[in-house]
Parts: sequence; C-alpha cells; structure tokens
Amino acid sequence: MDILVILVTLYIASFYSGGYNASGYIFAGLLASLLFGLVGRFTEIYSSWGGRAFLRDESVRVVATWLITFMFLIFAAFATKSTTEFSRIVLASWLFVTPILLILTRHLLRKTFRYLKHLGLNNRKVVIAGLTEHGVQFAHNLENNADGGYQIAGFYDDRDENDGRLANENKYNKIGNFARLIEAAESGKWDQIYIALPVEAKDRTVKLLEQLSESITPIRLIPDYFTSNLLKSKYIELANTPILCVHETPLTSHNIYVKRMEDIAISGLILLLISPLLLLISVGIKLTSRGPIIFKQKRNGARGEEFVVWKFRSMTVCEDGDNIKQASKNDSRVTWFGNFLRKTSLDELPQFINVLQGHMSIVGPRPHAVAHNDLYRKKIPGYMLRHLIKPGITGWAQINGWRGETDHLYKMEKRIEYDLEYIRTWSLWLDIKIILLSIIKGFSNKNAY
Repeated sequence: MDILVILVTLYIASFYSGGYNASGYIFAGLLASLLFGLVGRFTEIYSSWGGRAFLRDESVRVVATWLITFMFLIFAAFATKSTTEFSRIVLASWLFVTPILLILTRHLLRKTFRYLKHLGLNNRKVVIAGLTEHGVQFAHNLENNADGGYQIAGFYDDRDENDGRLANENKYNKIGNFARLIEAAESGKWDQIYIALPVEAKDRTVKLLEQLSESITPIRLIPDYFTSNLLKSKYIELANTPILCVHETPLTSHNIYVKRMEDIAISGLILLLISPLLLLISVGIKLTSRGPIIFKQKRNGARGEEFVVWKFRSMTVCEDGDNIKQASKNDSRVTWFGNFLRKTSLDELPQFINVLQGHMSIVGPRPHAVAHNDLYRKKIPGYMLRHLIKPGITGWAQINGWRGETDHLYKMEKRIEYDLEYIRTWSLWLDIKIILLSIIKGFSNKNAY
C-alpha cells in the first residue's frame, strides 16, 4: 500500500509539470519506494501495530520516515546535478500529499481489520495455563487490545478453588485443571495455549510441556518478571553454548555504524548553521565576566573512559576535581549571562564538537562529572550501566523532565531509570523522536539553574 501511494501520488502530480519527464519521475518514484522501505526498517513502521497508538505514534513514524526519504532524494538530485529536470510544484505536491495519503490508507486498513474481527473473522480463542499474576496481566492486555483478534476463553489451574491465592482472580473463568487442558489440546479445541507458571515452578512447566507435546495446538510461554528481564538481554552463541548477556551494550556493530553516521551528519550540519550564534555567545561571555569562553571538565564516557567535555562558561568558577558542587537555584556563582545560557541550554552547544571528536553522541545519557559518578555508583544499583554507550547532548531522561539539580536521591534514581530504559530499547526511531522533542521543548526547562 505504501509503495502504491508513493508512486500514484507522484504520477498524478507529474501531470502538472510543463515538460513531462516520465523516465525521471519513474526513477524517482522507484528510488523513493526503496528508500522508504529501508528507512522504515529503522523507524519500525512495519512492525506489529498491536497496542500502538495511531495518531500519537504510528502517524508520527510515517511522517518522519517520509521526510527522511525525501531528504535523501533531494541530496541525490543535488549530487547528480539533476534538480532542473524536476518541477518544484510536482516535488512540493509529492512532499506534502504523500504522508497524508500514507496515514489515511493505514487508518483505513486498521478500520477494515477491526471491522472484520468484529464480524468474527480471524479471531483466535486462547486459554492460559496458570492463574498467576503475570497470566492475569497478560489477559488484561489482550482485552484492552481488541484489534488483535484474541479472545480469552479462560484459565486452567491445578490449584483448588478454595486456595487463597486465587481469591482476587475470580473475574476470570477457571475452566478446569491441567488434565482437562491436555484433553482440550489434543482435540484442538483452542487456537492457542499460553503457559503462565512462575519460574520457580520449572518442573511443573517442563512436565506440562511434555504432556502437551502430543497435541496439535500451538503452545506459548508467558515470562514472569524475572524471566522477562532476562529475555530483554542480548543472546549470543559461544562455543556451541547459548549465552545471555545480562549487562551488555544494545548496539550491534551495524547499529554503532548507523548511530555514528547519524551523529556526524547532524552535528556537522548544526555546527555549520549555528556558527554565527557561537561567535555571538563567545563575545557575550567575554563582555560580561572574566575568564575563559569554554569551560572544560572531565567526564566519564562509554565504558567509563574519561574525556573532556566542552561547555560555554556560565559561572565565575571552573570546578573540576574530587569535590564539585552542582548548580542550584539562585546560585551566586552563575553570571547573569550564564543564567540565560543555562536556562536555554545554549551552554551545551560546544558539545557538538565533542560529538564530532567521537567522545559523545547527539542522544544518550547525559555525562556526569567524575566526582558525581564516584558518589552515585555506590548509592544507585545499576548506575554505571549508563556507560555502556556514549553519553549524549540530550537524552530520554532530559525530555521527560529529569534534568538539572539532583538535590534528592530519588531525582537521580529517576534519571538513571530513564537512561537505562533508553539503552535497553534503543532504535534509530527513538533517537529521532528524542531529537524532535528536544527541539520542541528541550531548550528551556524550569529545572535548569
């Protein structure tokens, strides 16, 4: 559908050009279709849409994918000096109409599948073995995702009805014990069976799987909290042995290359665009206070390696040592011009040079002073895991409001929570989302002192 929309929109728009360049537009349309599919792999517009908000999530992904695709096309046209062969009216129409039609067709597809499932087509009846907390949570999630076409028929459990552990789960129908589940599985009564026994019931799970192995029904496992955390870990095979990397960087060599290209392209372009602003800020610092223009401080980067971060000086002091006091509200060390820089995050601009140097990334956990790392690593479990990747100018924690002074431990704990979530769920789309949100709301913050 996406390819059809891209090609048909360009085909119709091309009739408005004076000199109709059929072969050029055909090539541009095919190239756009290819690029859209490649970029869509990173923005995840072709992953399952179950549970994904359409307007707030999928539509934004589609628009971002198309804009990136179009930027590549324009770059290719400039590189091949073929921009004169295309009508600006045609390209502008193609640029603005295509994402609207892409979103519309996807919305109609959702409506169509929702209606078909409402009619009972493509619906699957499933049962859950184990009336457990994570089993019940899974049932709730399926009920709240009606578009998925799953219907919970009930639970099977070997425990007695009077067992106190089942008292709060009476909302769901207990069909029977595991013996009846095996009979139903062998007859193909249910479309799918989900096993939700806890990790400590490993022996029972293995026995049940063995008994269900002779059935014709698909069997799936629902991980509990502990197993779910392990499944988020990276899997490798070493010496013919499966290994789970519990504490490991989420970036493969391919992803590291993609992220580095993203950093070089964006930071290089930004530095080129803001060079006049950098000059004005430098003059402002010199005219309003004595001291260097650039403030340099040791920070810990990827794998804990030290590097020197660059910032515009906003204080009368340049602290860098074992005892560093964070800036606080109404801090007397902050100059009036420095206060403006900190409030607007303009003091961070020299860090784009750190990005080009390879010490930082555009997006990642904010780098903390070495002294602060030594302090918080002893107080917050998993604190140092934020150093599995390069630190960033902006990050997931910052756009969610966890920036500025950490005068209470829980503030740093929340910052680390978001940092680790970013590391665990990294994708190119997440980086793009953070950059866009940083542009919209990240330059000014009430917690920046």
